[in-house]
Amino acid sequence: MSRKSGAKAADPPAPKKAKKKVRTLSRRNLSLAWSTIRGRKGGFAAVLIAVAVGSAVITACGVLLETGIGSGVPAERYHRAAVVVGGYQSMPVEGDTDPRLSERVRLPADTVAKVAAVKGVESAVGDVSVRMTVLKKDSVLDGPSVYGHGWSASVLAPFTLRSGTWPRAADDVVLDSDIAQRAGVAPGDTLTLVTGSKPGSYRVSGIAEPAATLDRQSAVFFTDDQAARLYGTSGKIDAVGVLAAKGTDAGDLADRIKKAVPGVVTYTGDDRSDVETLDVGQMRSFVIEVASTFGATMILLVIIVVAGTLALSVQQRRRELALLRAVGATPRQVLRMIGGEAVLVGTIGAVLGAIPGILLAMLLHTVFAAAGALPPGFSLVITPLPVLFAVLICVLAARIGGWLAARRAAKVSAVEALGEVAVEPKKLGWFRLWLGVLLVAVGLAAAIVLPIALPGESAIEGAASSALVLVIAVGLLGPRLFGGVATLLGRGPGGVTRFLAIANSRARARRLSAATTPLIMAVTMASAQLFSGTTLAATAHDQASDGVIADHVVTSDSAGISPDLAEALRSIPGVRTVGPVARTSTILTWPDGDSIQYRVSTAQGVDPAAVPDTMNLDVLRGDLSGLTGSTVALSRLVAGTVGVDVDGRVDVHLGDGTAVKAKVVAIYENGLGFGDVTLPHDMVLAHTTDHLDQWLLVNSDPEADLSAALKTYPTMSVRDAGAVTAAPTDDAGHSRISLVLNAILLGYLAIAVVNTLVMATISRRREFALLRLVGTRTSQVRSMMRQEAGLIVLCAVVVGTIAALPSLIGMSYAIRHSVFPSIPPLAYLGIVLAAAVIAWPAVMLPARIALRPPAVEAITRPE
Repeated sequence: MSRKSGAKAADPPAPKKAKKKVRTLSRRNLSLAWSTIRGRKGGFAAVLIAVAVGSAVITACGVLLETGIGSGVPAERYHRAAVVVGGYQSMPVEGDTDPRLSERVRLPADTVAKVAAVKGVESAVGDVSVRMTVLKKDSVLDGPSVYGHGWSASVLAPFTLRSGTWPRAADDVVLDSDIAQRAGVAPGDTLTLVTGSKPGSYRVSGIAEPAATLDRQSAVFFTDDQAARLYGTSGKIDAVGVLAAKGTDAGDLADRIKKAVPGVVTYTGDDRSDVETLDVGQMRSFVIEVASTFGATMILLVIIVVAGTLALSVQQRRRELALLRAVGATPRQVLRMIGGEAVLVGTIGAVLGAIPGILLAMLLHTVFAAAGALPPGFSLVITPLPVLFAVLICVLAARIGGWLAARRAAKVSAVEALGEVAVEPKKLGWFRLWLGVLLVAVGLAAAIVLPIALPGESAIEGAASSALVLVIAVGLLGPRLFGGVATLLGRGPGGVTRFLAIANSRARARRLSAATTPLIMAVTMASAQLFSGTTLAATAHDQASDGVIADHVVTSDSAGISPDLAEALRSIPGVRTVGPVARTSTILTWPDGDSIQYRVSTAQGVDPAAVPDTMNLDVLRGDLSGLTGSTVALSRLVAGTVGVDVDGRVDVHLGDGTAVKAKVVAIYENGLGFGDVTLPHDMVLAHTTDHLDQWLLVNSDPEADLSAALKTYPTMSVRDAGAVTAAPTDDAGHSRISLVLNAILLGYLAIAVVNTLVMATISRRREFALLRLVGTRTSQVRSMMRQEAGLIVLCAVVVGTIAALPSLIGMSYAIRHSVFPSIPPLAYLGIVLAAAVIAWPAVMLPARIALRPPAVEAITRPE
């Protein structure tokens, strides 16, 4: 029998309430962050500006990238053709972007019949294009490039005869209405046309009006037989224009043609213009490459600048954060609060920068077109995608920057935080210190060791990377560097204002470091980019000018020089050697593990028998006399990049994509001056679009009269060796674009410099007020700030130059085995003056504003 207890059973313990986890993006945390932002508008304005400008530039890059991928120009001569059939103008590379080919990929002539047999094709017309030059009173007619075609291809526009008749004889020509007006001719008149270097007299049989305006080209038409003779490549054509049967969809017809005719590429819509003139596709590739590389650089800069600006903002709030820690705020709460502030400011700034970013893209589009990097009519593509991407990147950059800036403020104890309010901590954290020292070692190793140890372009790339590594190291070690510079300057004599400036710089080295790092970065990047370019240009010029040992250079004002002119000059009494030079672009491929690497290289075709008397390539190994058949000579840089030496084999893809397994017969030094790849002349000429030489290098006796021999060639002229220019790594338009983009990059850094210096100076109102209250005159405070501004400019120029020099020295050694880069004094002086012009007003103007209120009023104002 059980016993009943009189005691009441105890209640089970109540379960503990789980603490509600407050996330960074929670409503409560964002509300607190917004309140903080509203209360400290000035402090967050600098972060907002940095994010907004970065968002604008990234948006502009995104719009240009999308334009390069999805835009095009309307077809002109192929305006009526539903589909245009051509070759694939790129070299297929598995797992990578297919590089563009520089020369026309031609089709077999029987492609026309194969395309015509496809269902839905009303007619198929083969088209050939021949570069021409029009003479007006013995002078070359200005305007777009002129191409000659067979009259049968006129239906692809279509061209309608406005006057006269179609061409019936071999010396008949029909002109488009624009070129006829510019040349001042009418049906029945005689016109001189130059093909290569050969002038020909033609009777204008008619004037034709195109259905679409010709902005990028001019067209002249011959009989089909005469066009084929001028074309000079038997059994080949450039493209096939397809007129579709009524009711046939162009896209469906293109798919059927691809299936029925293997090995061809079909083009519809605006893509048809890529076949009309090769420069459209090349310009498209250039825009994609520039927008993606420049955009990636800007993303990195935005992250660095925003993180630095947020770090300075958090540093100026030490008093507030110390108080929060003292009243019980946990490190996690501080981190979340600052994270929420960063996300809010980043989002607002990124959205505000979107519209200016689209306007900047429009401006860059105009600049690209004016510089010739975009063809007329290449429309801008604007969609929400670049804006969304820029907002995402900028918010992410702000979040990362906020986290980095808040780590130390959140980790210190409440007592320690209150103790650090008045005076900055003198010591750097051990991790930051050792990481900075490690990066200095890595940067110096990249600049000094890699150019010696690595072959080819890896040495240049390694040296170039050292500048950015050293800039990051300067950002980490900045307080130590500024403290050291201030100590050195403090040893000299000076008055009270100098003493105050030096003392402030030593006591607040962290603030000066954070404010000056963007200026150091600007000096370093400006020096590295500008002087690496001048070093390359000077090296290329020296190699070209010193390497041409011919007495004369025959040049052309037309598309090029006919190959048979070399033989004609050899027959002139007193001419000893004539060396033709053809220019093109090649693609070298080589295996790298499981993948295939490629490099696009400028190339020249030369006659090996003429090279010793006309051209000095500074051969290091091998012999150029063996440059016949399937052989190649490579520059030292490219040979090192590819990993091949004399007697080795390398895969060379010629300008039209033809692959050659070439034996390396020589390695030479002067690749920047003459091209990184040297091939047999006949091989290059056979695989170029126009089959023309660029120069003829001539050695002759003084009595040889070349000018008299060239009188029958109105576009030819005889010049001295200085007419040979360095191998074109970039044309003038691309160089101008690079200058514009570098100006934007440095402009963003300049905005960041002004931003941080203004923020750092204006926050010192209480300090200035205290100095005045203890007896310092306002003029003395201003003098102190002038001294500090001078110290900032001096530190930025000295440290920025020191950070850039290892990179420049390493690049110079890798390029030309010299430790002395080409640094024009006036250009360097310009960088120094720009640093002063940017930094001085950014310090002095806010200082004057901060000194306006009376000292008693200023010291009572909140920070």
